[in-house]
Amino acid sequence: MLECWRRACLNVFVGHQPLLYKQFSTSACRYALPKTAIRMEEYPCDVIRNFSIIAHIDHGKSTLADRLLEFTGTIDKKEKGNQQVLDKLKVERERGITVKAQTASMIYPYKGTKYLFNLIDTPGHVDFAWEVSRSLAACQGALLLVDATQGVQAQSISVFHIAKERGLTIIPVLNKIDMPAADPERVAAQIQSTFGIDPNDVLQISAKTGKGVDKVLEAILTRISPPKANEDDPLKAFLFDSSYDRYRGVISLLSIQGGVLRKGDKIASCHTRKKYEVTELGIMYPEEVPTTSLRPGQVGYIACNMKESSEAHIGDTLHRVGSAVEPMPGFKPAKAMVYAGVYPVDSNDFVKLEESIKRLTLTDRSVEVMRESSTALGQGCRLGFLGTLHMDVFRQRLEDEYNANVIITAPTVPFKVVYKDNKTVIISNPVDFPDTVDSSGRVKEVQEPVVSATIIVPEEYLGEMMDLCYTHRAEEMDHRYLDTSGTSARVILTCILPLSEVVTNFFDKLKSRSSGFASFDYEDAGYRPSKLSKMIFLLNGKPVDALALIIHRSAEQEVGRAWVKKLHKVIPRQLFEVPIQAAVGKRIIARETLSAMRADVTAGLYGGHYERKLKHLVNQKESKKRMKKFGNVDLPQEAFYDILSTKS
Repeated sequence: MLECWRRACLNVFVGHQPLLYKQFSTSACRYALPKTAIRMEEYPCDVIRNFSIIAHIDHGKSTLADRLLEFTGTIDKKEKGNQQVLDKLKVERERGITVKAQTASMIYPYKGTKYLFNLIDTPGHVDFAWEVSRSLAACQGALLLVDATQGVQAQSISVFHIAKERGLTIIPVLNKIDMPAADPERVAAQIQSTFGIDPNDVLQISAKTGKGVDKVLEAILTRISPPKANEDDPLKAFLFDSSYDRYRGVISLLSIQGGVLRKGDKIASCHTRKKYEVTELGIMYPEEVPTTSLRPGQVGYIACNMKESSEAHIGDTLHRVGSAVEPMPGFKPAKAMVYAGVYPVDSNDFVKLEESIKRLTLTDRSVEVMRESSTALGQGCRLGFLGTLHMDVFRQRLEDEYNANVIITAPTVPFKVVYKDNKTVIISNPVDFPDTVDSSGRVKEVQEPVVSATIIVPEEYLGEMMDLCYTHRAEEMDHRYLDTSGTSARVILTCILPLSEVVTNFFDKLKSRSSGFASFDYEDAGYRPSKLSKMIFLLNGKPVDALALIIHRSAEQEVGRAWVKKLHKVIPRQLFEVPIQAAVGKRIIARETLSAMRADVTAGLYGGHYERKLKHLVNQKESKKRMKKFGNVDLPQEAFYDILSTKS
C-alpha cells in the first residue's frame, strides 16, 4: 500500500512542473528522489554508459553497487538501511546472494558534464546464468570483480567468456584489499594468466569502505564506449527483462537502440505481432522514476496494456506501429536442467498452490510449469528449474511470499530415451521412464545430460577433488595450475560430469572435502549414452509412484539400501507385517521388514484350558494374514516430507 502511495505521489509530481521531490523517511521509501525532473533529452548517447558487474558469488558485487549509488548521489550515504539496495527479495537478503537481476540509473557529474550511468546488476551463482546472459545483452562494458583474498573463481571465468563473446569492454577490479588476507599482487597475476589482462589495468578497491570507488567511476567513463544509436532512426527497443505488477500489468525493461519512446506511443512486438499503448515510462533511480521520454542508448522501464507476462518475450524487439524494423538477434531461452514435483502438504490447498506458482513465475520466466498427479500425494505441479539452488530459492519464495507449505520430490534431470524405431522421447518424470532391464523391450538406448565442470581448488585438495569426481562418474578429467606463487598453488580441474550426479548433494561434498576452498561452475555439454534404470519402492507389494528414482546401475545397491532404511524409520507401524522393498524391474535390490503391532488378545482371559488362549491367538494370526493380503499402507504426507527433505 505504501509503495502504491509513493508511486502515485511521483505521478502527481511529474504532471506538475517544476518538480520539487522530497526524500521520504520511511523504510520502504528511503531513496533520495531527484529535486528536479530528470530530463532525458539532456543525455545523448555520448554521455551514456551501460555496464554490469560480473563476479563469483560473495565477491562483493552488491556492496560495490551500493557504493556506486552513494558516490553518484542516487541514494543517501547517511541512510543506515542502504545495504544491498538492489537485492530487493527477502530470500536475497537472508542468503546474501543475488537472485534477480536489477537495473539502476545514476547521474555522474564529471568535469562540468553530467553523465548517465546505467548499472544492470547480475547474479553470481551458476544456477542464475540465464539472468547474467540477458543482463549483459543491454551493456557495452562490464566490471570484472574479483575478491583479493580468494582470487579468481570458477564463475568469474565462465561469465568473463560470456561477456567477451558479446564484445563487452572488461574493467578488472580487485575488491576487499583492506582485508588482512588480501594478496592483490598474487591475484592480479592470476587475472593476467587466466584472462590475459595487464596487471596495470587492474583497479584495487574496498567496496565496504569506499576506497578506490571514485577510480571505478572514472574507468567506466573513460574505458567503456558509449552506445551507438541515432535519435532520427525508427524506434527500436530491446526487451531484456520483465516483471509483473498486479495493478499495472507487465513492466518491461528496455534498452533503446534507436529512435525516441514517449508516453502514449503505439508500439508493437516483432515476436508476437501484438500492439500496445505506452501508459508509463521512466528510469530506475533505483526505484521507478517516471520521465517524459526514453532516448537512444538509454535503459528504462515501460508499462503498457500488456496483461499477460508470456507476451513479454525476453530478447524481443519493440518498434513503433507502422514502421518495420529488423529484429535484433535474441538469445537462447532458459533450458530447465532440474525437474521436481511440488505438492501441497494439505491436498486441499492445491488450487491455492497452483495460483501462487503462477504468480511467482511471472517474475521468474525461466521456470517451466506443468500439472501432474500422484496416487500418494494427490494433485501437484511438475516444475523445471535451472539448478538445485534455483529450486530451493523458488521453494523459499513460495513459503515467504505466499505462505505455501509444500513437499518437493527428489530432483531429476531430463533423460532422452531412444527407441528401436529411432523415436526419441525426453522424460523428466521417473514414473514415465520405461523398463530398461527388460531385454525384450523397445528401448534402444538411454541418454543422460552431461555438463562440462570447472573446479578451482588449492593444490593440497586436488586428490580429494579427483576422488570426488571419479566417485560421481566423471570422464575426461584434466587439470592445470592457475598460479604457483604464494604458499598454496591453485589448480583448475576440468571434467565431464553427469548432471544427475551434480543435482544431488555434489556441491555439499565439494565444499566439505575442500574445507570450503573449492569453487564450482558448469555448463551444458549435451547428452551421452548411459546405463540407467528406474528404481521403484514397494510397500506391502504395491509401488509408491512419488518415490520412483532414475539411477545409474552402479549405484543400485547403495541407493536402494539407503532409501529402504529411511522408509523403515518414517512409516508408521501397521497391525500386520509390512515388507519395504526397492526394486529394479523384477529384481528386489533391498528389503526391510516393518514388524506388526501386536495386541494382547489373551489379556482378558482368566484361567481355563490353554486351548482357549490358543484359539484367540490362531484367530489373530489368520486375521493378520488377511490384512496383509488386502491391506493398504498409506504413506502419510508427513512421512513424505521427512524422506524428501533429507539428503539421499
